[in-house]
Amino acid sequence: MSEPTSPTARKNGGDPDLETLKGSAPVRWPVFIASIVGILSVALWTLIVPKQAEAVIGTMVSWVSNGLGWFYILLATVILVFVIYLGFSRFGRVRLGPDHSRPEFSTFSWAAMLFAAGIGTDLMFFSVSEPVAQYFSPPVGQGETVEAAREATFWTLFHYGITGWGMYALMGMALGYFAYRMNLPLAVRSALYPLFGRRINGVLGHAVDTATVLGTTFGVATSLGIGVVLLNAGLNILFGLAIGAGAQIGLVVLAVVMAAVSATTGVDKGIRLLSQINVILAVSLAAWVVITGKTGFLLSAIVTNVGDFISMFPGKTLETFAFRDVDAWMSLWTLFFWAWWIAWASFVGMFLARISRGRTIREFVLGTLVIPFSYILMWVAVFGNAALERVRSGDEEFAETAAAGNGLGFFRLLEQYPLSGVVIGVAIFVGLLFYVTSADSGSLVMGNLTSSLRHVKEDCAPWLRITWAGVTGLLTVGMLLVGGITALQYATVIIALPFSVVLILVMISLRKALRFEATRADSAPRSRPRVLAARFEERETWKTRLARATHYVDMDGARAHLDNVVTPALQEVSEELTERGVPAHVHTEGEAGHNAVELTTDSPQFPFVYRVQAESVPMPAYGGRMVGRNEYVRLEVHLSDGGQDYDVMGYSTTQLIHDCLDHYERHLEFLRLAD
Repeated sequence: MSEPTSPTARKNGGDPDLETLKGSAPVRWPVFIASIVGILSVALWTLIVPKQAEAVIGTMVSWVSNGLGWFYILLATVILVFVIYLGFSRFGRVRLGPDHSRPEFSTFSWAAMLFAAGIGTDLMFFSVSEPVAQYFSPPVGQGETVEAAREATFWTLFHYGITGWGMYALMGMALGYFAYRMNLPLAVRSALYPLFGRRINGVLGHAVDTATVLGTTFGVATSLGIGVVLLNAGLNILFGLAIGAGAQIGLVVLAVVMAAVSATTGVDKGIRLLSQINVILAVSLAAWVVITGKTGFLLSAIVTNVGDFISMFPGKTLETFAFRDVDAWMSLWTLFFWAWWIAWASFVGMFLARISRGRTIREFVLGTLVIPFSYILMWVAVFGNAALERVRSGDEEFAETAAAGNGLGFFRLLEQYPLSGVVIGVAIFVGLLFYVTSADSGSLVMGNLTSSLRHVKEDCAPWLRITWAGVTGLLTVGMLLVGGITALQYATVIIALPFSVVLILVMISLRKALRFEATRADSAPRSRPRVLAARFEERETWKTRLARATHYVDMDGARAHLDNVVTPALQEVSEELTERGVPAHVHTEGEAGHNAVELTTDSPQFPFVYRVQAESVPMPAYGGRMVGRNEYVRLEVHLSDGGQDYDVMGYSTTQLIHDCLDHYERHLEFLRLAD
């Protein structure tokens, strides 16, 4: 992997040609080979000796549950508390990007994408099966009671609730911070830079990314496995398709083929559009159940569920059932869900990071914890309570089907509503599209994790996406043949363990980076920088100042100033710093003429960065009228914490040197406070 570029290289003029980079990212071979060997070994093992694999997985999950169950419970809670703390502390004002950056998407569009992130075939599956299963077999207390019914919905909301989204928020926040603010590659290893420095580019970084790929692959395989079981059940009801390995393997092949088509034909935008339509259909499906079902009961139950969640969550978040023998329940439910969230954390975290550039940490935390959970609350409350009401009304056949966990319960529930054939067809379409998009996006993320991406918007080569789609499909089939959904749940509990250690390191690393961020902010007033002091060094007259402020240049003019004034000035500073024992160097960027010039000291941990970058901006309008043309070019100053939002076009060599030294004095004060 190449060395990280400067923290300020990514903004307008610093972006590479994305069309040139598209699909050309080099493979990170150590991560790819280690991951592919590990996953294929497990997949082939389950296919060749399924009985042995089932026995070993059962033994291992028993060891994890008995010996480390408390660890998963504690870690999930600590992460949630940590994320909320960051959101509401002074760090909440820090942006996921330079200080001057603003969100790429409107609040409504961003909220819609977060909303969609909370949907999946697994939620459709568990929204019916878990409440019914918990009603009959709660972890403590008597089943089939009013109390069991209330706790049944709570446990489903608990397992799909803000604790898991706290893990997603942690990874999304860390990836966004280090990619957009520190300009490191969009990879999990980058989130550990404050702890390990440039060692993240070696064996340590490869190990971290390999653990990430393994966890993500098993997480995706689990979702695909649950998806094929659910869809197989729906197709059985609607078309009579037999439930079994043959149909389920066929659905896995369909997901792999669709992922390959998406990778080779560029239909990603079409799939994205269908996903947006799917959100509307999913919400309409829930609305249909409320309107045509027992509306009053469902609305009352939703209010009760909200109250129960608020009152019960604090007491349950650290519940390990230490004095009760519920290890089997914990393995199948809470430990499985926490491990599943851990396995998916980097996957969803990358998506959250990509759509959240320019957001403050406070906005990010509030959005990711509240918006997706609002949808989950609505969906679980509607379908979970509708299923419980049908069970409690005496429908024993439905109760047995829903509790079996084979996916039939969700579609049997829909059979009682008007236009059931159409409703079930819509539900199958919704589930199928979420299933296919999960496979497609999963292969893309795993391909990106095993590539050396040079830009946050760059993606891996198409052949790599296809490879990962095939490998994930093979793993899904293997785990389904071993023991179905239970085997997938157990495997997830085991494989998430290595990545849980990475999450701990990410928390420590992000806290360290933000602490230095605060130190840098505190050092600003202490260093008493002379704001544009360079102007007064040469006694700049007000007419000269006005002439410079109203001199609008094009890109050629800006590049000429970079070559003739900025570069020589920074070279003088670099040479003087080097003579005084502070190694520094100057480099330029841009092929057809320089677009940026940067001075960087060779400090191992906190280098000083002073970068002058050409950026096209809209021309000022006077009375609604543009001056001459629509755009002009500014030479903006960027430091390690982002753009400073002022223009040095027209500065003399001396003025520019003094401006650079103003910021260097501030940097020295920061280093003093950081010791």
